[in-house]
Amino acid sequence: MARFHTLKVTDIHRDTRDAVVLTLTPRDEDRELFNFTQGQYLTFRRAFDGEELRRSYSICAGLDDGVLQVGIKRVDGGAFSTWANENLCLGDEVEAMSPMGRFFTPITADSEKQYLGFAGGSGITPLLSIIKTTLAREPKSRFTLIYANRQISSIMFREVLEDLKNTYLGRFSVIHVLQQEGQEIDLFTGRIDEAKLKDMFRIWIDPTSIDTAFICGPEPMMLSIAASLREHGLKDEQIKFELFASGQQGRAKQRPVSKQAATTGAGVQAMITLDGTTRSFAMERNGQTILEAALANNLDAPYSCKAGVCSTCRCKVLEGEVEMAINHALEDYEVRAGYVLSCQASVLSDRVVVSYDE
Repeated sequence: MARFHTLKVTDIHRDTRDAVVLTLTPRDEDRELFNFTQGQYLTFRRAFDGEELRRSYSICAGLDDGVLQVGIKRVDGGAFSTWANENLCLGDEVEAMSPMGRFFTPITADSEKQYLGFAGGSGITPLLSIIKTTLAREPKSRFTLIYANRQISSIMFREVLEDLKNTYLGRFSVIHVLQQEGQEIDLFTGRIDEAKLKDMFRIWIDPTSIDTAFICGPEPMMLSIAASLREHGLKDEQIKFELFASGQQGRAKQRPVSKQAATTGAGVQAMITLDGTTRSFAMERNGQTILEAALANNLDAPYSCKAGVCSTCRCKVLEGEVEMAINHALEDYEVRAGYVLSCQASVLSDRVVVSYDE
């Protein structure tokens, strides 16, 4: 089964000085593979100087827009984001996996819910898909968005958000928080911190009315917001978050491994199922992850960030014991069910059985 598919760039819209929105069209035979759920992302790959680079970008289109679109903000030193912003042209083709991710809740037409969204910078991208779809398909629900940026000129999708406010009067509201520009209301100037959140929940937002909160942005902001929401009565299952940039680079230091375990013949017997095919091989016990072992044995295992941030490499441990160094992507219930991020999972037992197909 081919994991990557060709998409043609059929429109390029420059949203801000350093962000573009790409409209992508799959081949006719691949169209069903790119049906998506609001809040999901695409994983792209491209070779730079002979080395394959993979990056994930969220879909910003709503389910009823009839198009497949992603927003890509240029990151300083970012090879893929710079190329997408400066070199990609109409008619070019890119390679991407089918949509993935679980940053959403089910949409029910007769629901009457109150949603709250927090976005920082390009974290607005998946939230825009969620907002569009929710407002269109849950006509009794309301959505409040708190959107943090450095300044007005850096606000992605500003006009789109204004159009949504006008289309869904009384059901959609936006609070812009600007770090570097003053506003009429002092509360909306500066960084979103614990004190600012307390004032927002006291003056502007009733946390007891919130059914679900979505958070997407830098890790420090997300952790602060999630903690504040819990303090104001929301349960973990009511808080959905997606991290687009991790403050923790790489992998945490591995626990010490005994000399006996690290010697030849003291490795792990691994059995990995991928796309209906099962392979068995020996893998190292001294810190090699399940993903590294799969790739080393020529398995086309899915991955993107390799930092525990996305969930592209998610698999299920059917037998054996593993330990994840970092997990920014899986919910507690998924971990309890045996799912792990294979890019962060080291094996502790003598044998492990894993499936990417569950």
